[in-house]
Amino acid sequence: MKIEGISIKLGNNINTDFIISGRYKFSITDIKELSKHIMEDIDPGFSAKIIPGKSIIVAGENFGMGSSREQAPLVIKECGIVAVLAKTFARIFYRNGFNIGLPLIETDTQNLDENDSLFIDMDKGIVKDVTRNIEIKIKPLPKFMQEILRQGGIVNYFKKYGELKISEDIPTLRRDKSELSLA
Repeated sequence: MKIEGISIKLGNNINTDFIISGRYKFSITDIKELSKHIMEDIDPGFSAKIIPGKSIIVAGENFGMGSSREQAPLVIKECGIVAVLAKTFARIFYRNGFNIGLPLIETDTQNLDENDSLFIDMDKGIVKDVTRNIEIKIKPLPKFMQEILRQGGIVNYFKKYGELKISEDIPTLRRDKSELSLA
């Protein structure tokens, strides 16, 4: 799986209230309308920086921390942001992102800057900053997670396959006598 885009740089500890302010989450139910307010509490001009289908958020540690608002990754995806690179993600945000087909990629982001041209190759496990001519390793994603992303999220994946297809890169569990072991 390959993704290309232009970076929008953020810092550490970007919480779900920064992604979409709590003051909108109940008053605006239309995700398209809600997405107009993305990151406005930390950068009122953030939405103007987005190039739909090309923008990649680059953040530091603990991206998506805070409450488990499903609107947060939905708003990011609705804006046309194609991926989020961060040093680490909050676990529930990470799960919610994959559930809707939003690529979330763990990597060292300290050497990436605003408006850098990025090329992500999940199969090779790299991010290439074309602007600065540097290459950074990413935490590899299993093939089945890449397939979930390709299908647009877990719901679309199950609509297509009807079950979770375990591939060769995932060990299967089996019982050997009284123990549970990896095959």
